[in-house]
Amino acid sequence: MGHVRQTASLTIAEMREFAGFSAAERAFIERSLDIGLARGDAFKTWSAGSEDNRAIRSQYLAYRELRHLRALVPGEDGFDGVEDFIGTLLRVTAQDLAMERIDSFSAYRFLYERLLGAAARPYLPAAFCGAASLPQIAPERRRKLLQTLSEAAATAPAWSMREPAFYPERVEEEPA
Repeated sequence: MGHVRQTASLTIAEMREFAGFSAAERAFIERSLDIGLARGDAFKTWSAGSEDNRAIRSQYLAYRELRHLRALVPGEDGFDGVEDFIGTLLRVTAQDLAMERIDSFSAYRFLYERLLGAAARPYLPAAFCGAASLPQIAPERRRKLLQTLSEAAATAPAWSMREPAFYPERVEEEPA
């Protein structure tokens, strides 16, 4: 019974964390999970015009790398495979940050631990910092993004290997 209660508490904590993100971040996370986890046709669900279509297509193309990335997550005890994993993750992360819908490390981490799994958590601060520091990201935006990474997250001695339990999805409202 204790395990069930602990799992329920952690799931509720994940739901609360998600609820604390901005509306734009929540929508982007939901759309990104639809695309990255192949949960349906993102064009039908999320497109409101040609700009949305371009952004969704860009994500579909970038997220083709996710299956490969999940298999590449290196261990924490050596450097074998780090360059392939981080290089690809950095590129995909930069594309997402450039869309200007993720405004914090915590929203980024929330999304990417669901896209890639718990094993990728230790690498997310490095990928976020690297991508946020690229010249393709506007200087003022770089500053704001980098300020959201806490010292605790950047220097964490260990990360949980517990897989996320809450995967938010867009819920269509019924017409009145």
